[in-house]
Amino acid sequence: MSGKKPLATESPDDSSPVIETDRLRLRMFTSDDLDSFAAMLADPDVMRYVEDGQPKDRSVAEKALNSMIAHWQRHRFGRWAVEEKTSGTLIGFGGLRSLSGIPEVVYHFAKAHWGKGYATELARASLSFGFDKHRFGRIVAIAKPDNAASIHVMEKLGMHFEMRTSYYGIEVVQYAIGPAEFDAHR
Repeated sequence: MSGKKPLATESPDDSSPVIETDRLRLRMFTSDDLDSFAAMLADPDVMRYVEDGQPKDRSVAEKALNSMIAHWQRHRFGRWAVEEKTSGTLIGFGGLRSLSGIPEVVYHFAKAHWGKGYATELARASLSFGFDKHRFGRIVAIAKPDNAASIHVMEKLGMHFEMRTSYYGIEVVQYAIGPAEFDAHR
C-alpha cells in the first residue's frame, strides 16, 4: 500500500500485491481513487459494453470500490487500480474476478487511454497472476458480441471462443484459456 486509506479493511498478508508491467502499475484501490473511478463509470463510452450499458453515479462507484476490495479479502485475487507508470495517473481498472465461481479476466480504461495496448498488457499480467500464483486450471473472459475491441484482446492473449451465453440477463460471447495455452502465448 502507498499509505493511502483503503475503502475497506485490508488483510495484513500479501492478499493484494502490487504488480508492475512495462508501462503499468497494478495496485489496490484507495479512497483517493474515488473521483477518477467515478468519472470512468460516469462516461457513457466507457460503460457502453459494461452491464446494462448505462453510466453509473458516484454512489455506485463507491459501492463497486468497496466490493472489489472485499473480493480480494475473500478470494486472494481481484481487480486492481491501474496506473500509468510514467505519470502515476489512474487510467483504468481490471484483473480477475469471480464469474459464477470461475475466474474471469476483466479490463476497463478511461477513453483517453484506449487503443494503446493497455488492456492486453493488464490482461496478460492478470492471467499470469492467476495461473502462476493461484494455479487456476482455466480463466474465462466475456464480452458483448459487438465489442470487437475486447474480443480482439482476448484473441491476442491466445484465448479461444467457447460459446455464446448469458450472464445476469446479458448476452455475451465467452472465451477461455488454460495454463498451457497461456504459456504458449507469453
